[in-house]
Amino acid sequence: MKIAIATSHCTAVSGHAGKTRHWLVYDLAGYHPDEWLPAPQRITLEKHQVLHTFADAGAHPLDGVNFVLAASAGEGFIRHMKKRGSKVLITGETDPAMAIACILAGEALPGQRFDVTTIFCKVRNLLSRH
Repeated sequence: MKIAIATSHCTAVSGHAGKTRHWLVYDLAGYHPDEWLPAPQRITLEKHQVLHTFADAGAHPLDGVNFVLAASAGEGFIRHMKKRGSKVLITGETDPAMAIACILAGEALPGQRFDVTTIFCKVRNLLSRH
């Protein structure tokens, strides 16, 4: 299982997943609960790879992840990632490792915090290609 986390410069879980450039990707294949979490792969998207505007022409660095975790995401982003085979999870947890620990333990993630940018995303999504 692979989990991609939208981050603010690879430190904290960030909102507005569609515009996020910095990602941590945890590859949990072969992971055992009594082990430390494996080190994540750090991915910095180029401007043309940001999912808010990505043209879907070919492969993307986040292809193959099972889950995408973020503090906020618009409906268009959620639909877009579903088409790419990933389920989007929204959380108020700011620590990427704690969020992964909740997922692995089967616990509910802390609820989403208010993010004003989601209002703008909802308006944009009315006109979105996704």
